[in-house]
Amino acid sequence: MQPSSDTISPPPGESTLQRALLAYGEARRSAAIAARRELSLNELDARALMFIAENPGARPSHVREHLGITSAGVTTLVDRLVQREVVRRDLDDEDRRVNHLTVIVDLDSPPWCRLRAFDDDIESAITALDPDEAGRLARVIEKLTATAMR
Repeated sequence: MQPSSDTISPPPGESTLQRALLAYGEARRSAAIAARRELSLNELDARALMFIAENPGARPSHVREHLGITSAGVTTLVDRLVQREVVRRDLDDEDRRVNHLTVIVDLDSPPWCRLRAFDDDIESAITALDPDEAGRLARVIEKLTATAMR
């Protein structure tokens, strides 16, 4: 008798949990690639946009530090985002050498919401879990990632 698809064993050396975590990572990467393609953004531009959205008024130096790129690289990146009219560059009132960056598109509305859609869907699924079950899963994942980061 053939096992049902619910009881298929993972390949030797790979646990069901490992397979699920790998599938999650691949699904998240694929969703991010599709969203960036739809919005005509490269990965660095998308990461910068999300960072600026989470840190309104950030300076280009903060973006540079967050992304680990050169000053020239961040200047080019910010110029691209400003030219696309997704970010605004404002001069500091006290120091005109300083710029502050602000996202000027609504990342919660189409098409920009695609950047967060996968994570928003996962968050909805997590909130539907029993809180104890979600806590146990979080502890397992934290333990796994702490072990992997050594």
